[in-house]
Amino acid sequence: MNSRARKPVARIPVFIALVAYCGIIISLTMLKAFFMIGLLWQPENQRVRGLSFVPLNDLWESASLFTQIFGYGGNFAFFVPFGVLAYLLVGRIGATTLIGAGFSLLIEVSQYIFQLGFSDIDDLLFNTLGTAAGAFIASLFGSRAQWVWVTLTAVLTVVFIVLVILGPSLGDPDRVAEVNASGIPYENGFSGRSGA
Repeated sequence: MNSRARKPVARIPVFIALVAYCGIIISLTMLKAFFMIGLLWQPENQRVRGLSFVPLNDLWESASLFTQIFGYGGNFAFFVPFGVLAYLLVGRIGATTLIGAGFSLLIEVSQYIFQLGFSDIDDLLFNTLGTAAGAFIASLFGSRAQWVWVTLTAVLTVVFIVLVILGPSLGDPDRVAEVNASGIPYENGFSGRSGA
């Protein structure tokens, strides 16, 4: 517990913000087969099942630095807001980290069971680290910054909903260059790992 006097947390707005952010996480990890935002992914390519228990395998298997940065950095950053909001409700970094690990594990298992993405131990590891980092950030700023986090989550949720509504109308299909893991454009068709 912080030695500083803690201002009470307005639990209901923080809880609503956390639920909204969890909805975004679930949508972008397990429901990409059912909607699209611009041309970021093709929904028909999202009904996949894959499993990797090898930690940090993209470090030596991926020919693209982008895959490593996006995969590891993206999973880490994706769960930082979750960690911030969960910490405001729980108040302990360790407990918040365990909640984030459990939520990430639930997503990874569900992706595999329902064939909704590629389940990877790296996702679990970096999601958990992101949650811990978010909890640490929230512990530094305390509850006095809760309205900043709630407001940012509300804005992010609205932006996400607008992007989903605009969906396929975003982007120019004639300007898309499909690439494989090595970054070399394909002549025809799309191939490669699809997942969250």
